[in-house]
Amino acid sequence: MPNSKRQPAAQPVRVIGCGMIAREILDVCRANGLDHVSLTCLPADFHHHPERIAPAVDTAIQRARNEGFEQIFVGYADCGTGGDLDRVCERHGVERIAGPHCFSFYIGNAAFADADEDDYLTTFFMTDFLARHFDTFLIRPLGLDRHPELRDMYFAHYTRLLYIAQTDDADLTEKARHAADRLGLAFERRLTGYGDLAPALVAAASPTDKSL
Repeated sequence: MPNSKRQPAAQPVRVIGCGMIAREILDVCRANGLDHVSLTCLPADFHHHPERIAPAVDTAIQRARNEGFEQIFVGYADCGTGGDLDRVCERHGVERIAGPHCFSFYIGNAAFADADEDDYLTTFFMTDFLARHFDTFLIRPLGLDRHPELRDMYFAHYTRLLYIAQTDDADLTEKARHAADRLGLAFERRLTGYGDLAPALVAAASPTDKSL
């Protein structure tokens, strides 16, 4: 006889994510039918101010608790917080995406850790987000639109731009290639997809009650 036991409805999950990966989080949720996930994003420019990440996540977690969310997942890697984000997560009993930064979890944290350290030491990483917003997110904040001579000071120790592509998009590839030319770096592209982001979100959106 068919199993008549009904599966309970998925519990609402709040993901508190970096604005730089908002599109990717939503794509993963759509592809995996995670309709019970509610996304709150913090400003993408926290990438330039990592000291703001942990306090903002702390506030966002408290707000989510006040809204009734029991399952909360932090859509950030450490991202330059020096362990401050982990301390916030531990205090609230929530988890975050594993890894030091989004470049690592897109490549795959295990693969990133196993790579030759020298291979990435002189690598400037670019994602789909950075390819889309190269001027507004990098050139202008660094003042390179007004003082292009600063390029060599900022990027003197880089030798290549590695575009780790989340999607196979010819237009974004051309944008990334143009960015490499503008920075005077060799261009390389690697289609990584969403890397460890997808399984992390699927696991975070699964029921926490192991008896279900």
